[in-house]
Amino acid sequence: MTRLHPDVADVSSPADSPAETVADAIESDLLLVEHEFSAFLAARRAEAAGYGDGYVRLWQSVTESARGGKRLRPRLVLTAYHGLNGGGNRSDAVQTALAFELLHTAFLLHDDVIDGDTVRRGRPNVAGEFSADALFRGADEPRARLWGQSAAILAGDLLLHAATQRVARLTTPEPSRSLILDLFERAVFVTAAGELADVGLAAGLSDGRIDDVLAMTEEKTAEYTVAAPLAAGAALARADPELRDLLAGYGRLVGTAFQLGDDLLGVFGEEAVTGKSASSDLRQGKQTSLIAFARGTREWPAIQPLLGHPDLSAAEAAAAGAALERCGARAFVNSLIATHVAAAIATLDSPLVPADLAATLARLAHSCVGRTS
Repeated sequence: MTRLHPDVADVSSPADSPAETVADAIESDLLLVEHEFSAFLAARRAEAAGYGDGYVRLWQSVTESARGGKRLRPRLVLTAYHGLNGGGNRSDAVQTALAFELLHTAFLLHDDVIDGDTVRRGRPNVAGEFSADALFRGADEPRARLWGQSAAILAGDLLLHAATQRVARLTTPEPSRSLILDLFERAVFVTAAGELADVGLAAGLSDGRIDDVLAMTEEKTAEYTVAAPLAAGAALARADPELRDLLAGYGRLVGTAFQLGDDLLGVFGEEAVTGKSASSDLRQGKQTSLIAFARGTREWPAIQPLLGHPDLSAAEAAAAGAALERCGARAFVNSLIATHVAAAIATLDSPLVPADLAATLARLAHSCVGRTS
């Protein structure tokens, strides 16, 4: 049985009717998240009309950028909330789930600027679209790049504010609302630390040891992707601090495994499947887990000159990938993923975690192994 926070009684079931299963409730609420997201973007586009064509175009570009996401973070909020038998106002779970998707979209926009990427999910991102528009209208490359990056930064800032506002306006009573707001703010704070560390690693300002890379990965990705959404959903369900912390710990392990999988896809993935360039991590000099391992191998002299090469060709990227395979880096990262997944599943072996929720989260952890997208 779920242990509840002593300040709040278990006042309701997650389902609106006895016939609604937890899985049904999650899928139903995800549809509401999608509807709310679309309505928010449509309202912003309409409001932007009073501030010039460029601002309307910005919100149109944000809308396109938001299409096609997996909505992992909203699903995790709702999985924890409904998996722990809910409590309080179900609409608050939808709003919290949407807040994490807004946060994710904001981080993607900012991350693309930091990485110098102009494509996301197989299409021009906000920075790429605005840069291309500026070039078409006669701007030189530096000014076009500034236009694109400025648009993406501003869009990300606007979404960050909107995300925080959603959480701040939850109707759940204190202290739950402040707790969820604190969890959300903590996710932003920790992710920024990880992003800064990532840039420092790529710039050669840190040693790039595997421990440094794993710490950066947990901070940049795992906290806001898995740990915080699960903890927020648990908080909405009135779960006690011990259970929230357990789910957050699971989330940091799974989130790290998920990003380690991205490290592999960033070199060995098929662009047609992932929607991401298979050379971008190498071209940007990303200090991923693959690179951290390769640094101490005999293949490093063949890899190092190709790392951070802005004009890296497809053939050079393939050569780097082959060297990373030969030196054992790919196998090492796969073993890291397996280790994190096993540790995450082990955390679920607790009487605090309902069996159905544990099974769902175990399936999520296993999905980190052998990812193709």
